[in-house]
Amino acid sequence: MDFALTDEQRLVSETARRFADNEIVPRAKENARRHHFDTDLVRSIAAQGYLGAIIPTEYGGAGLDHATYGLIVEEIGRADSAMRTVISVQTSLVCSAILRWGTEEQKRAYLPRLCSGEWLGCFGLTEPDTGSDAANQRTRARRDGDRWIINGAKMWISMGNHAKVALVFAQTDPELKHRGLACFLVDTDQPGFEPAAIEGKMGLHGSDTASIGLDDVEATEMLGEVGDGFKVAMSALDSGRFSVAAGCVGICQGCVDESVAYAKEREQFGRPIGSFQLVQAMIADMKVKADASRLLVWRAAWLKDRGEPNTLETSVAKLYATESAVECANTAIQVHGGAGYVDDHPVERWFRDVRVTTLYEGTSQIQKLIIGRALTGLNALVPDAA
Repeated sequence: MDFALTDEQRLVSETARRFADNEIVPRAKENARRHHFDTDLVRSIAAQGYLGAIIPTEYGGAGLDHATYGLIVEEIGRADSAMRTVISVQTSLVCSAILRWGTEEQKRAYLPRLCSGEWLGCFGLTEPDTGSDAANQRTRARRDGDRWIINGAKMWISMGNHAKVALVFAQTDPELKHRGLACFLVDTDQPGFEPAAIEGKMGLHGSDTASIGLDDVEATEMLGEVGDGFKVAMSALDSGRFSVAAGCVGICQGCVDESVAYAKEREQFGRPIGSFQLVQAMIADMKVKADASRLLVWRAAWLKDRGEPNTLETSVAKLYATESAVECANTAIQVHGGAGYVDDHPVERWFRDVRVTTLYEGTSQIQKLIIGRALTGLNALVPDAA
């Protein structure tokens, strides 16, 4: 398995790093302080081609492979998880689902607008009472002639307040259980689609997170057929887990870089704290976690780019990278001492932002179920979980 970067990949990675350092980092702290979703910055990210990185050029994307996409997401994740979330949702969840499950007409109608940033999308799977048990959708859809009428509620929906199109998962026949699920393409500019901002989040203050009420919302298009909804959701989450993992590699690396710089400057007992072995040990632990996480992400990308099965490897990468990023952020605060407890340094924001990565796109416990089931071939107590 050759993980050596090509000249193009190095160039893309370096360009993403410069863009992150010049455009995102200077605004990240203030956006978080103000709880501001920076739509101007989102437009700049779109102009870089990052919202459709893995979508073929014929549909308006950049046509990059997953390895290169992972490098981009790593740099954006290091700069600001709120903006990394935009890329993850738009590209890995919404665009990838339309690319895989959409008709040719749907691909040409939706993907160019999403890749360019003209439209933002959201992924409406989670509900107030439905998280890991993704097959148990309470949202209902009933057919009315050539349209569907959708009623229900969605929760924790990233970009739900700004999306033009929503992928809404709904049950068409409760007796069919997951075989009755469908994924609808919903225009959010209609009566009955009612998003509301979720306040009081621990982190991701610069992101948009919504609850969504669905009151007789109309849809005329779906991805796939009735009964394909669960498969659409799982394939999209498989893509989303990859981008979350790649973003967490960025946080791990950022924690290493910031801690090394601080440990060389901060003096105690007449010498830089980086000269003390216990501080060096903390930095070494972060370095190991960053490198191991990156290699696991690259392995998943390597398989994805060859069209080989990768659900197991993607779950391993997501589990390890997210848990490692939480540990690295916590350790980086320890290295910074009291200075790490305020937002003068990015480690404070990373700690708050990264905590959610072990929850969404499948909790760490769900990843372990996926991994265990793949290795044993036996279903656990939860057979169909996100």
